[in-house]
This record gives sequence, C-alpha cells and structure tokens, in this order.
Amino acid sequence: MSAADAGHLALAVALTYLLGFERDLRGAPTGDRVFALIGTGSGVLGIIAAHGAPNVLAGAITGIGFIGGGLVFRQAVVGRGQVVTGVTTAAAIFAAAAIGAAAGQGRLLIAAVATAFSLLVLEIRHIRVLSLLDGHHWADRFSNDEPPPPANQDKQA
Repeated sequence: MSAADAGHLALAVALTYLLGFERDLRGAPTGDRVFALIGTGSGVLGIIAAHGAPNVLAGAITGIGFIGGGLVFRQAVVGRGQVVTGVTTAAAIFAAAAIGAAAGQGRLLIAAVATAFSLLVLEIRHIRVLSLLDGHHWADRFSNDEPPPPANQDKQA
C-alpha cells in the first residue's frame, strides 16, 4: 500500500463518516460508525480494484444490498396502514459504499462531490430556503397515487 492509497482510504473514511454523522443527527438506525466502516471497506475494495481486480466491486454491491435490505422495515402505523421505514438510510449506505469505492480508486473529486450532493439531499427538508424543493412540502396539493388500505385490513385473520 502506498502513501497515496493510505490517503485515499483516509478520505473514504472521512467522507462516509460525514454521511453517518448526518444520519445520527436525524435519528436514523445507523450512524457515523456504521457509515465509516462501510467507507473503510469499500475504500479498501476500491484500492484493490484500482490495482487490477475490478470485479471485487461487484461483490461489494451485493453485500451493501444485503445490509441495506436489513434496514428496511414495514410496520403498522395507526391511521396510516403499513409504512415502510429505513429506505433513506439504506440508500445513504449505498451512496456511502460508492463514495468509499470512488475515493479508494483515487477519484477524490467525484467522491467529494457525491458526498456534498448526498448531504444536500439528506438535509434538503431541513434547510429553510431549500425546503420548497422537498416533495413533502407540496404533497397535500396533489392526489395520492396509492389508494388507502381497506378499513378492515387489520381485522383479517
């Protein structure tokens, strides 16, 4: 491992830690440590891929899908039927893996810009000026594509 590889790995960890820090701030089920570990792993795989084993990243995508799938839950919420949670964090983990891999391969500008865009997307509804771009802001003005579940759905055995 060269000094450049070590720097790429350090940046992978730092950038993905930032995403995890944001998730911690917003009460997501995973946070800075998980994201930093994903950045470390995908950064190492990015370094390995850059040194002649590009197929290693395909396995990483599969593993990240497995972790992301474990974060997605469907739960019953009173008055709203079934609600799926964890999708945003699962998507952020996928982004963190890609950011780590890009940094590991030495594509530092791409990794930094992807981190900035990811943070912007995660924080858009919390930034007063940009909250107008959040779909939740406008949702009550449009009809819902999903019909409400039948009222007796919870009572079925």
